[in-house]
Amino acid sequence: MTTFTDYLQISTHLSRYQKLTASDPVVSQATKYYKANIGKITSAEQLVKNTRLFNYVMNAFGLGDMTYAKKMIQTALEQGLSSSKALAVKLNNSKITALVKVFDFATLGSATTQQTAAQQGVVDKYVMQTLETNQGQTNPGVQLALYFRDHASSITDGYSVLADSNLLKVVQTTLGISSYTSTQNVDTQAARFDKLLKYTDFQDSAKVQKFLERFAAQYDVQNPSAGTSSASSVLSLFNSSGSSAATMSVSTLMSLQNLKLGGY
Repeated sequence: MTTFTDYLQISTHLSRYQKLTASDPVVSQATKYYKANIGKITSAEQLVKNTRLFNYVMNAFGLGDMTYAKKMIQTALEQGLSSSKALAVKLNNSKITALVKVFDFATLGSATTQQTAAQQGVVDKYVMQTLETNQGQTNPGVQLALYFRDHASSITDGYSVLADSNLLKVVQTTLGISSYTSTQNVDTQAARFDKLLKYTDFQDSAKVQKFLERFAAQYDVQNPSAGTSSASSVLSLFNSSGSSAATMSVSTLMSLQNLKLGGY
């Protein structure tokens, strides 16, 4: 299996994979506790003091490696996003921004955790994040593709790509841009993306899927250990000037990816 085939398999049957992930005993137990207790939280301080809830929330937003920063997160949640001086705005971290938007204690106060986004919405994020993490243990390319799939709609310009390291990695890989360009001036990098990308495409799930299929094939070429020698053949389909590549079905592409050289 390769990044290309693994990603297509998961994205085609995503709901099945999400259910399997949610039913895992560890995930199920953590979710049960979260759903039973999050509604009791009335402030940012209470949230960060409840380690089980706090860790669940942080992992749901892909911030599991920052659970140590309780004071900083508490401050960000209390200040919200309405002021340019707010900590979350200054940090310019897309994940923290997403977290503060859901747990908007600055605006909603004690009613924050009663919102659907803070209850089932966070559960859905936790399950998806766990699925991505699990996939990343065997193939980081699949993890990146799933992440991009969930966050592509947030891309509005070159700067929004640069603000998220995962989105940046996917875009650079897909477009064949060296990661060394990250040392260049930020404005220069953003301008390059503005020329190469049509951001409205990322609001269209079908176009996002095509972009990610191209990423997965390109990732296999750049990371041989994640793919096979047939990856370059699949990639050529996306680079073809003809229309046949664009109209091929997912099942056909997966079949081609699984063919061995020489037809054996």
